[in-house]
Order: sequence, then structure tokens, then C-alpha cells
Amino acid sequence: MEQYLVLAPVASALFALNIILSLMAFYNEKMYGEFMLHPYSVARGQKLWTVITSGFIHRDWSHLLFNMLSFYFFAFQLEAILGHWQFALLYMASLVLSDLPSVSKHKEDYWYYSLGASGAISAVVFSFILFNPMARMIIFPLPIPIPALLYGVVYLVYCAYASKQSRDSINHDAHFFGAISGVMITILLNHDVIKIFINQLGL
Repeated sequence: MEQYLVLAPVASALFALNIILSLMAFYNEKMYGEFMLHPYSVARGQKLWTVITSGFIHRDWSHLLFNMLSFYFFAFQLEAILGHWQFALLYMASLVLSDLPSVSKHKEDYWYYSLGASGAISAVVFSFILFNPMARMIIFPLPIPIPALLYGVVYLVYCAYASKQSRDSINHDAHFFGAISGVMITILLNHDVIKIFINQLGL
């Protein structure tokens, strides 16, 4: 635990904050409602804070567990590679940027709400992929590891497709635009990542 705090203090703090605030919201209906993203209100200049707070609460235990597992596997490694303040900027900026398309898309839908850290975590995963495109990753439930780059392509295609179908309650737009934000911000923060990415591919 001490090693994580030293090598990745920002990731450690965000990890703890996600868990603590999510657990508090599970048992506090008022907090749950106040923290959720409500595009209808945000588009009208109200509840602007929910663009950030919605990223620190989750729908239920399984939603929290899945997101925190993804965070755990990538965020701590990424902070050590990218840097502390750079990781903080990547996470928080992507959290906001991943929600803006949803605000625009659902600005007239009074009954639409969104929550969860998925947009920011997608940014973390895709930033990691830029540094390690040949790392092995698993697409659940398939047990066969595939290159991270291929995982990224499949992920983006699926998110774009699922967003158009709108057959579930998952905010696939946040996943997609979070991933894109992660790539763009990583390149802005570390121009050498392009060279690293190409070299990792052996080109």
C-alpha cells in the first residue's frame, strides 16, 4: 500500500475517492441525486458541478467493482509513466470532456441521467495503450489475450455501434469520447509517446 502512495499518489487518491463517495451515495439518496449528471440542467447553466461529481459515484456494486478493477490495472502504472500532475490533468480533463457530448445529445431529455467513472477510466486505458500497444489485454468474456492496440480498435467500434443502438442504460458516448480524450491529452502532454508507440509496433 505504501508503495502505491509513493509511486502513484494521485491514482491512490482518486481510487479511494471513487470508492468512498460511491459507498456514501449508495446509502444517501439525496447525495445520489445531487451528484448525477443531468444534461437537461447542465445545458441550462444549472448543476454544472455534476459534470465532475457524476464521475465519482456509481450505479451499484457491480458497476463500481468493474470500474475500479479497470482503474487498478492501468492507472497506477500510467501515473508512474506519465507523471503525477500529468496523470491528474488527464483524468480530470477526460472526466469532463467525456460528458460534454452527452450534455449536448440529451440536453432536451429531462429524464436522462448519467453517472460513473467510465469516461475517465477509458482515457486512462487508452493513454496506457499509447505507451504499450502490444501489451496483452482481455475482452471479457473471451479468455484469449489480444494486443492492446487491437483491443482499443474493437472497443471504439463497439462503443460507436452501441451508442447508435441505445439498447441499454450504459452511456457508451462517455466511453468513446473518454478514450479519444485520453489519446489526445496524452499526446499533448508527452509528444514522445508517438515515437514510443511506433517503436513498440516495430515499425
